[in-house]
This record gives sequence, C-alpha cells and structure tokens, in this order.
Amino acid sequence: MNSASKTMASTSDSAKPPVSSDEESRTRLCEEFAAIAGTDSAVAQCYLAENEWVMERALNSFFEADMERVFEEDFPEEETGPKAKKQKVEEKPPESCIDLTKDSPAPAQKPSDEDDSKLSLISWNVDGLDTDNLSERARGLCSFLALYTPDVVFLQELIQPYIEYLKKRAVSYLIIEGGEEGYFTGMMLKKSRVKLVESEIVPYPNTQMMRNLLVAQVTFKGQKLCLMTSHLESCKGQAEERMKQLRVVMQRTREAADDVTVLFGGDTNLRDAEVARVGLSPGVCDVWERLGKQEHCRYTWDTKANSNKSVPYISRCRFDRIYLRPATKAGVPRLAPDHMALVGLEKLDCRRYISDHWGIYCSFSAG
Repeated sequence: MNSASKTMASTSDSAKPPVSSDEESRTRLCEEFAAIAGTDSAVAQCYLAENEWVMERALNSFFEADMERVFEEDFPEEETGPKAKKQKVEEKPPESCIDLTKDSPAPAQKPSDEDDSKLSLISWNVDGLDTDNLSERARGLCSFLALYTPDVVFLQELIQPYIEYLKKRAVSYLIIEGGEEGYFTGMMLKKSRVKLVESEIVPYPNTQMMRNLLVAQVTFKGQKLCLMTSHLESCKGQAEERMKQLRVVMQRTREAADDVTVLFGGDTNLRDAEVARVGLSPGVCDVWERLGKQEHCRYTWDTKANSNKSVPYISRCRFDRIYLRPATKAGVPRLAPDHMALVGLEKLDCRRYISDHWGIYCSFSAG
C-alpha cells in the first residue's frame, strides 16, 4: 500500500524519492487501522487522512459511520451496508427466543449441590465489529450463556447494538459497560450469585485504539473479588504500548487487599516474550499454565480452524488469557482453577462461528 502524501505529486516520475519516515508511519497506521476495523487499506487511509492521522479519532469516526447501518430492533440484518454478501436471517418467533431470565441452567449442565460454591467464568472477544450475521452470532452467544450459566462474563469488542441486545435477552445478568462509543469491553454478573459493590474504568493514557481497563469490585458467596477485563493494544507493532497496559493490570493486582481475590481476563494480544519482559505480579498465575498447558486450550485465535476471517495466512495465537491472584489473608477461601475449555468451536446455521476468537470457559473452586 502506498500512502505517500499529496506533496509528493510534483516529484518527477523518473526520480523516485526515498520513503520518508512519515510515509512509513502512515503506512503502519493504515495497516493497524485495517486490522482493528476489519476493513481495507484504502478505507483506512481515507479515515486517517480526514482525522489528521490520529488513530483514536479516525476509529471513532469509522465506527460512528458504520453504526448507522448496523441494526434496528433485535439486530435484523439488512442489505444497507457496503458488504453486499450479507445473508438474510429469518427472525425467530418470540416463543423461540433465547430465554435467560431464569437462573436454572440446561439440565445437562446443572451442577451438583457440592459444586454450588464454584465460580464459573467465560471470557470472549465477540468481534462485534464484524456485522455480518451478527444477529445469529449474538443468539449463539446467548445460547452458551443459557447452557453454561457462568457467574461472570468478560466480553471484548462490543458495540452498542450488541449491548442493547444482551440487556433484553440476558436479564438474569447485570451488565457493566466499559465504554459508550465505538467498540468497548463489558462484564456480565449473574444477579443471583454475584453482587456488585462498585466499578470503574481505568484509562490507558497512551492508547491509540480506544482501550481501557474495566474493573469491578464484587462479592461472591461472601468472598471479595476484584474482576478486571481489557482488550490490550492490537498488532505486532504495538508491543511497547501493550506491555505498558499489562503493567497497569499488574499494578492494580498488586494494589488489591490481601483478602480480595483478583481475576483478570480478556483479549490481551500478548506474546509470551512480552509477558516475560513485564513479568507477572507476585502470586499471579496464568490459569492455562496452572492447569498444565493443555494443548486443546492453547490457541484462542486460530485462522487454521476458524474461518470467520478470510486471511491468506495461518496464525495460531494465545491472545485471550485468564490471570488469577488468590486472596492471601488467613481464613479467607483461596480460589484455585480446576477446569478450562474453549467454547464456540461449532459453526452456526449461517456457517460462521460466533466470533473469530474462541471463548474461554473456566471454573474455580475454593481450596
């Protein structure tokens, strides 16, 4: 992609100038914008140029324009956007809608009485920026919530219509939003089991991609929990900013009182070498590693197995991670991970997956 500025137009065709640092920077910005917004370089260049090459402003402008064509009531998909290949999805009659108003899980998943004290969690980048088949994909997410009835849900890449849909369908959950514009994170807390004390949004000062840290102080079965979710900076070239954001997460973990259990989950975009450079705070464990690095849970973004993104390469990464720091105070129950699985591995009727990321399901028991 050539993002040379208009000032280069007067240069003789016979003498090609060297690529300037400004050109390289703008090329990189276009690539990152395209990767985040799921668009092409030409669209990226247009929005960035209109917004003086400020990534956050350009993304906001893009999402505001895109949102105008996304969904009406309950996500009916329409042929109004630039993506002409959208498939129509018939609206299901009211009686067949996903009902999440009851606390009872599906019979096959009903826990025994001795499991009632276990905490269950799902973390998922739902790829709300991809609006193709989003109504069916959102119903698919609700099906998993009805099946697993997790106590806590961490979500990334939400957009406002997706949140409104969840508020209507997942009424047994309290939903906390990590933003209002563009795309953002969110938490869902099962009202019958998890009680919210307070929540806050912690900004990342140098983010170029509208990222932040969503924090909620809650109680679960008399235990104090600090829940955190985030979508750390994307793209290989943003490693330094991503590591700064991980340091913010670890700092909040260190600051938590010793009678509080801290759980962080989200789309971290982290590479193992980056985690090694930052280091985890004392007492913090990577849940996947603690459970023995099970191979079937390794890759949460896997273009070899997941066809939602049409990319000409194979990339298998453990971008989505769960970190745990148990309470250390004497007499306070210590949560420990006992199970992890990837979810969303089956295609929906539209022949697409719920997201381009697999979701992570974890359960924790008090030791």
